[in-house]
Amino acid sequence: MRTVYVNGEYMPETQATVSIFDRGFLMADGVYEVTSVLDGKLIDFDGHAARLERSMIELDMPALPITMAELLEVHRELVRRNDLSDGMIYLQVTRGAPGDRDFVFPDPEETAPTMVLFTQSKPGLADSATGRNGIKVISIDDLRWGRRDIKTVQLLYPSMGKMMALAAGADDAWMVEDGHVTEGTSNNAYIVKDGRIITRQLSTDILHGITRAAVLRFAREAQMEVEERAFTIDEAKQADEAFITSASAFVTPVIDLDGTPIGTGQPGPVAPRLREIYLEEVRKAAI
Repeated sequence: MRTVYVNGEYMPETQATVSIFDRGFLMADGVYEVTSVLDGKLIDFDGHAARLERSMIELDMPALPITMAELLEVHRELVRRNDLSDGMIYLQVTRGAPGDRDFVFPDPEETAPTMVLFTQSKPGLADSATGRNGIKVISIDDLRWGRRDIKTVQLLYPSMGKMMALAAGADDAWMVEDGHVTEGTSNNAYIVKDGRIITRQLSTDILHGITRAAVLRFAREAQMEVEERAFTIDEAKQADEAFITSASAFVTPVIDLDGTPIGTGQPGPVAPRLREIYLEEVRKAAI
């Protein structure tokens, strides 16, 4: 049985509870982060911690009840208590449970944030079949709210997008707005054309991926050309390669879009090489 963390206490998952008046439950008024664990060590914890703070500031949420050093220790303690080798640690912070339902934010002096962490074991996370063989995606309209740069728990439409993909015999969906791809349901999207990596520029339209930042840095260090701009579905279908990045998928090739094979319909040279570089570098820096 997993040990989880709820508001300062470690406990068995079966004993963990959150108030029915918690604003995360009532209003999706919360943010989250996912930190991958490889070989019992945390991948890019500092990046996820910094983005968590930014998300909370953007939503005018009160500060965490613990320091970042203490938060790191909570992550490490969950790894130890759950004997976690490969997997993820999910952290969710909400505006708390004021004791009743109201659209108005509660007074932060009277209502403390709710903070929950739990692990997911994923043996062989870095050696997945999708990472080797690639995934198929479909395109769907992007119907999410306008602040996708904030990593909130408002995940209903991305979840619906995953289900649309599964119903179409695919693995994931790329969302499209004003004729251009924004991102995947839980990942950033890329194409490769003539050796050039193309991905949408940072804005409020997409999540500022921690893995995205690392992969683009490693790509530039490896003398790969990177162009940050929006691209269309037609461009993607005519690309030589495509791939996604996320904290749990790392770098995963995309081999088919809306039933059209991308390139040869098999992973090309760029995405697997980037995956190799990324995993090698983050393992070195893991804490």
